[in-house]
Amino acid sequence: MTEDSQRNFRSVYYEKVGFRGVEEKKSLEILLKDDRLDIEKLCTFSQRFPLPSMYRALVWKVLLGIVPPHHESHAQVMMYRKQQYSDVLHALEVVRFISDATPQTEVCLYMHRLESGTLPRSPSFPLEPEDEVFLAIAKAMEEMVEDSVDCYWITRCFVNQLNSKYRDTLPQLPKAFEQYLNLEDGRLLSHLKACCAVSTLPYELWFKKCFAGCLPESSLQRIWDKVVSGSCKILVFVAVEILLTFKIKVMALNSAEKITKFLENIPQDSSDAIVSKAIDLWHKHCGTPVHSA
Repeated sequence: MTEDSQRNFRSVYYEKVGFRGVEEKKSLEILLKDDRLDIEKLCTFSQRFPLPSMYRALVWKVLLGIVPPHHESHAQVMMYRKQQYSDVLHALEVVRFISDATPQTEVCLYMHRLESGTLPRSPSFPLEPEDEVFLAIAKAMEEMVEDSVDCYWITRCFVNQLNSKYRDTLPQLPKAFEQYLNLEDGRLLSHLKACCAVSTLPYELWFKKCFAGCLPESSLQRIWDKVVSGSCKILVFVAVEILLTFKIKVMALNSAEKITKFLENIPQDSSDAIVSKAIDLWHKHCGTPVHSA
């Protein structure tokens, strides 16, 4: 039996006895043992499989460029990252921009604004739309990543990725959503159009905030695995699957306002199934993407 056939046999066996993902976890551990981590292979793995929670922060830090591919450099680079974090935090405390009472998500925002040279004169200044996006992502990330330094760096680099790598793609996602929803259920799309709801759907919540504040973190991190590793198009299929899952409810609503309000506050107990089906839908329409945006 060849190595590939042995692996396939083991995968089927593990899945049958309830240990789905055991082989994938072992494959990832092999990848993470390399002296120089292979970014291409880590991206491919993250696109095909959910990352085990124990390795997620490390893989995200590597893929987002927070630490380099070389293992031996990780400790030293993270020491520099922690020092930079402490210096920026101290600077904000000195100018009395933050205090012990400032929520951690706002601390992260002000650190990001200070480092990007866009810190307002006072914390009382109204938030910009991009600040609201940052806070939503930071709040979700806080639930996923225990270490505050890691949380800051991953949030900052995740948002930077949205604003740079996906800058031209994100505005196109509403149109793609309409296209794929039409392929999956044209009648449902026709109902949205009849209610004039297509233009009022919560696209900012779905695409700019990457579903932060819409789905629980346990489901969200499986979507963000794909975003971090190279595909923001997964967001489209999550939105499509939400509509398909709650089709009966949406079809019963007859105004854009009611439809949008419902979609902004969908029941949380269906989120895991929605994400699983969305990933299947993504693979159905896009194959098995590696770095497709």
